[in-house]
Amino acid sequence: MPDEIAGETATTLMTAAREAARRAYVPYSRFPVGAALLTDDGAIFTGCNIENASYGLTVCAERVAIFTAAAAGYRVVRAIAVSAPRATTVSPCGACRQVLNEFVPPDGDLLVLMDAADSMVLQPLAALLPRSFGPRELANASPSDDASRPAEP
Repeated sequence: MPDEIAGETATTLMTAAREAARRAYVPYSRFPVGAALLTDDGAIFTGCNIENASYGLTVCAERVAIFTAAAAGYRVVRAIAVSAPRATTVSPCGACRQVLNEFVPPDGDLLVLMDAADSMVLQPLAALLPRSFGPRELANASPSDDASRPAEP
């Protein structure tokens, strides 16, 4: 599966992520991050982190890109590239990993391309979010008559 975003596609995604980082709104941390995601039909959506004086309202670049794609009607993400020009390497935070898990292709895994000091590191989301919980697990869950009762100790 890593070959799916090898070469030119990986370079295109990372270039878009680096460009998105230049548009980040980071007056507090001064730590810009950019993301570019690839949908199942080849569309690319970008996002940058957007900070807020109320820090908890800050939104990561990955989620901005995902939410933009979702708002445009997309429900499958094949890959995402992440770049943080002030860091030697970068990886999506836990919250972004969970949100990404919501849009994993039904026939495989979502690939995460991380900028790392003049190179790119490619990992499947499953390696970054082991034992995940998401739509697949809900679809495979067994209905139970006791679902509304608390489990006994």
